[in-house]
Amino acid sequence: MIFARFMAIYGYKYKSCYETDDELRIAKREWALSLRGYGERELVAAVNRCKETLAWMPTISEFLGILRDIGGDFGLPSTRDAYQEACFHADQPMEHDWSHPAVYHAGRSTGWFELRSEDEAQVFPRFAYQYETLCRRVRQGEELELPVPVAIENKQDSTLARFMLAFAEQHGLEESEACSLLFYLTLPKGSKVRQRLQAQAQARLEQIHPGLKLPDKPGSLPA
Repeated sequence: MIFARFMAIYGYKYKSCYETDDELRIAKREWALSLRGYGERELVAAVNRCKETLAWMPTISEFLGILRDIGGDFGLPSTRDAYQEACFHADQPMEHDWSHPAVYHAGRSTGWFELRSEDEAQVFPRFAYQYETLCRRVRQGEELELPVPVAIENKQDSTLARFMLAFAEQHGLEESEACSLLFYLTLPKGSKVRQRLQAQAQARLEQIHPGLKLPDKPGSLPA
């Protein structure tokens, strides 16, 4: 239906997009995969919007953007926005007010540790696959729910905060400076991000206290 209407709307412009039957067959397959989960009502409305606003047949990305603009896409953020939200709140996912449950579930399936510690080139494709699969389920009418958080005191955070303040007092640092230097302790041990931030903090500390080494974990204060 979509391609028949595009042919009627765009005429020779439509025909110029596909030189062979093989190109047309591959294009239809790619469109079909991309539009799974959308109903006829949304698709008809999007084609009508194309007819009113676009002089050329849209790309898949443009058509998906029109679908989201028309129907709000069930409140689902874009894949990129969802990924950034998951990364920013991967340290405490149960305390964040998620823009949509699909973002939380995609983050959990990908792995909170991986989102905090791995490079984007490695983890983004895995997150995008999980998220787009969940988006299709939402568009098909499935309702996703967030787990109910259990109120448990985070004693680790409290211990780490006291350690940072004690570090500042012992070495005559501003509390904010000490917390900035020791921020790497809040990240997963062994992660590349933690190692990089610790090295940067150590270089900064050398300018203030030559010879003083930063700890690998909270505990007894270094001399």
